[in-house]
Amino acid sequence: MKYIFVTGGVVSSLGKGILTSSLGAILRGRGYRVTAIKIDPYVNVDAGTMRPYEHGEVFVTGDGAETDLDIGHYERFLDIDLSRANNLTTGQVYLSVIQKERRGEYLSQTVQVIPHITDEIKDRIRRTAHEQNAEIVVVEVGGTVGDIESLPFLEAIRQFQFDEEDQDLMYLHLTLVPYLAASEEFKTKPTQHSVSTLRGVGIQPDVLVLRSEKLVPEEVRKKVALFTNVHAGEVFSSPTVQYLYEMPLVLEEQGLGRVVEKKLGLEPIQPNLSFWQNAVRWAATNRLTVRKEGIDLRTDEQRYTLGRQVLVTCDLIGAEDLYAQIKSRQQEDIDRLLKESPDPTLKDRTARVIDLVAPIGKGQRALIVARDYGDRALEGSVVGNAALQDWREGRTDVASARLVRIVGDVRRQRLTPDLDHLDVQPSCPDLVPTSLAAARRPGAADDPFSETRP
Repeated sequence: MKYIFVTGGVVSSLGKGILTSSLGAILRGRGYRVTAIKIDPYVNVDAGTMRPYEHGEVFVTGDGAETDLDIGHYERFLDIDLSRANNLTTGQVYLSVIQKERRGEYLSQTVQVIPHITDEIKDRIRRTAHEQNAEIVVVEVGGTVGDIESLPFLEAIRQFQFDEEDQDLMYLHLTLVPYLAASEEFKTKPTQHSVSTLRGVGIQPDVLVLRSEKLVPEEVRKKVALFTNVHAGEVFSSPTVQYLYEMPLVLEEQGLGRVVEKKLGLEPIQPNLSFWQNAVRWAATNRLTVRKEGIDLRTDEQRYTLGRQVLVTCDLIGAEDLYAQIKSRQQEDIDRLLKESPDPTLKDRTARVIDLVAPIGKGQRALIVARDYGDRALEGSVVGNAALQDWREGRTDVASARLVRIVGDVRRQRLTPDLDHLDVQPSCPDLVPTSLAAARRPGAADDPFSETRP
């Protein structure tokens, strides 16, 4: 088993997920069985209870896990199906260790970060790699080197140096090299400090990838190599590209694949990257228009979120035009909701929702519906869905928006006019559990309501 650990420095959101995916694609192009694992240092057990506006959208795996969006990048670039085991969080690790301690599995030991937390991290990485029958596993450590929450993970991957042979292990560090347009300079000092911080926790990177708006010139890469104790031929540039699918080609052209082969003791193989070449050509000649609309209403300086509707225009998907239906057939249901609601401000806010949703829906060909947490958001989401209920083709209900749609359908049929999410819980444990956990999204599981929805 070969392990490649990807870390990031200077700032977050540099593109470690794309780099990890691209590296995996390069290795897949050489015929190796590759899997990828994303480590997220946040204390949440999974990404399902976090605001997408803060952390990015959730990617749901086939087994129903709500994971980091980078898992979606891995699946697309590696052309494989991943599972909940491919997303490892601080919350998962500590929850598991605490549960083991409560069961007495540590036999009265003093449970500590080292070795118990770090051993749990290493065990999960190895178990996932073996269960997925991978020859090479690429592990991305989220966050930024120097963050206090990522220290246990950095310590765990450091310990791999003593558990694995040198030719089975590689550390790759992605850092920011800012480009100052005024002076036309690439500044390397942040990268020098980042590598110094990484070396301070016992990890010497084998490869550096420099993230910048432009391709970092060779003389700058040589300077970085000199100050970071990395060979000049093992420093690469990750410029901003027009299409994400260019990255495997850009990195392979610079020789990253050959360096990985040498470091991991792999036989030199000419990669087949024709898929990515064709993907870039297709993207350059086909346009896909995407539009997002968010509805945020404010009353008396308080923020109310009423059914955020995210609408995506996709010219490759056909769907009905809703505009003529919005203020006619649904009006009766909306009026009844207003009459029964105890919220005196709902009427005015609902009118504003309808005014916003109606023009958004006009002429669009695909629809993604999302919602926020809370009772107020539930009622607002039902209102928004009432305006869009006849949209069928090309529609996806994300997370509990699926539940909102069911609530609206049941109310509309007068089965249970006062139905809310608490009433649904006891009879639908698989769809809506008592906690805000991942079972709200069934993943690849069958939708029990798909055939009964009117």
